Amino acid sequence: MNLLTRLTFKNIFSILILLFFITSCGPLAYKRADVKDSPINDADKRKRNIEQGRGFTIPIGKNDNGGNFSFANSNELWRATLEILDFAPLSDVDYSGGLIVTDWYSNGNNSNESIKISVQFLSDEIRADGINVKIYQKKCSNQNNCTTSTINSNLNDEIKLAILKKASELKLKK
Repeated sequence: MNLLTRLTFKNIFSILILLFFITSCGPLAYKRADVKDSPINDADKRKRNIEQGRGFTIPIGKNDNGGNFSFANSNELWRATLEILDFAPLSDVDYSGGLIVTDWYSNGNNSNESIKISVQFLSDEIRADGINVKIYQKKCSNQNNCTTSTINSNLNDEIKLAILKKASELKLKK
């Protein structure tokens, strides 16, 4: 009796599918990496990954063409903001979304008033229009009666300037 006659069509089909999957995982599927094609320093690696579509981009605004940015692991703005806001406890930190929000903070002089600081990163470059600082103030007349409002004062600009200065110092140390 011939081997082919003993096997059914189902068995032959199963063997062919199995062979197809085994051979498709062969060495032709892998490309050999060459040292000259792989950059050594981190900035070049990040740039290559973003060019190849491996970077994380965030579309901002209505049009997807402008306002895209990518956060790097050694983002100076991010590190500078964490150092500047170290006096207040953090409530929300979203590195991939580019947002740092402190918890409500009061300096102890007036327990009925507290502030919350929100820093949003619009770019990974150290520029004045690359970050947005908002300060919220909460005033409470009693435990259950509180009002919250946005503050537009010099403190916003002072925090932004301090972050930018610290980020540029960190970049120079790099």
